[in-house]
Parts: sequence; C-alpha cells; structure tokens
Amino acid sequence: MINVLFICEHNSARSQMAEAYLNTLSEGKMRAESAGLEPGSLNPYVVEVLKEEGIDITSSRTQCVFDLYKEGRQFDFVIAVCSAAVSAKCPIFPGRTIRLNWPFADPSSFSGSDKEILHGTRTVRDEIKKKIQAFVDDYQEKGLKIFLENQH
Repeated sequence: MINVLFICEHNSARSQMAEAYLNTLSEGKMRAESAGLEPGSLNPYVVEVLKEEGIDITSSRTQCVFDLYKEGRQFDFVIAVCSAAVSAKCPIFPGRTIRLNWPFADPSSFSGSDKEILHGTRTVRDEIKKKIQAFVDDYQEKGLKIFLENQH
C-alpha cells in the first residue's frame, strides 16, 4: 500500500479534496491523509462541492503536519497542494519519501457571492480530481509495481 500525505496551509480545502479523491479513485491501492501547517476548520464550500460528487467529508477533521512528523510517521509521497513558498515550510519526513508540489488556488481566498465562491471552488475541485486521477493512472499503469518493489 502506498501512503500519501497531502499538505496545505490550513488543511481545510485543497488537501482535504486531494485526500478524498485519492482514497476514492485509487480503489484501495493507495491510502491518503492530509494535514496543514496551521490547521483550521473545514471549508463549507469544499464540503458542498465534494457532496456534489458523492463524497462526504463532514466527519473529517483537520490535523497538524508537525504532529504527524513528531509521531515519526512515514509516507511514500508528501504532496504539497499549496504554493511553493508555503510548502517550503513543511518538515522533511524520514524515510524514502518523494516530495511533490502541486499548487492549486486556495478556495479560502475566494471572494464574491456564494455562487461565485462555489464556482471557483468547483474549478479547483475539478483540477485536483484531474491531477489525482492522472497520478493514480500513472502509478497503476507504469510505476506502482516498480515503486512497491523498490520499497523493500
């Protein structure tokens, strides 16, 4: 099983969406968690747009990336879904971890009417889903077997 940690600033939007999609789309071959540098609370717009996709994260909780680090947790991939500047503040996890940065717009920074914020959040949701699907496809088709063999 490949373990993936998604990180963003508050663990309230982008990392939560990435975690939900990887856990759904990988069909049990990968396990995702998410965390933030300064955990906040779930973004209600994210909860709503994921429900539109049949994914319920209402029981999800935000967590601090530094707590996972202090616990000595190990991940095969640590993927920052925030800006490079923010991801540079993340701890380096022990072990053979592949670090990636996939920056997406932050739904918590969107302004306007509810309709406008939902539209922007849906756009980010769709971008994250597309990136996660490509990640899953790539590792299932090309590298999953090789990756797992190199972990022993």
